Amino acid sequence: MMSRTYSTQDLLRILAQERQACMNGQRLNLAAIPSGVNPLIDRFVNADGIQRFTAYNDFRQTIHRYQQEHQISGLVWEEIQINGKSLRYPKVDDQLVSLASDLRVLRSHKTTIVKFWRDLTPTMDLYLGLNSGKLHRSISKPDLDRILARAEWASLTQQGKAETLELILQLGWGKPEEALYRRGFPDSGSEYVHAVQPGNLPIG
Repeated sequence: MMSRTYSTQDLLRILAQERQACMNGQRLNLAAIPSGVNPLIDRFVNADGIQRFTAYNDFRQTIHRYQQEHQISGLVWEEIQINGKSLRYPKVDDQLVSLASDLRVLRSHKTTIVKFWRDLTPTMDLYLGLNSGKLHRSISKPDLDRILARAEWASLTQQGKAETLELILQLGWGKPEEALYRRGFPDSGSEYVHAVQPGNLPIG
């Protein structure tokens, strides 16, 4: 009898169950200890919390190895609906990793995602997220074109609606899971362009 190969959705379900078990204290990595870098900081770090987080992280890395070994995609499909327009597009789930085939799919959808975003934002003010989103700088269309030329893939996020609508276009290169928090910089990374109603400032 052949052993079953788990799908992307199976892996996400398994990870969600394991995360819940870790949060409930049912899984602990007893070898995990506070950083040891700064005794002052370590006094405020909950050792139990570190053990739970480490247990889940170890499990997730096992899932990532399984993904790569069995070539299980890390892609999920999102749908966004704004002002009567909708778009279904791929993104790498933040609990999984991308395969080379996933990156090809992401690259093939970049133009469609960017066009959808542009169609919805022609009169909106544009800001570039800086310092992990803590700061924002106003940018022009030529600035945006330079960022677009560098980007290999794109993703979308919506915040607010009507007067507070903010459409965030993530423009990245390399692996999405390594672009997060600039973990894989400079080989992987991304820029966030925030489109907001005229006169507003980004909230996210």
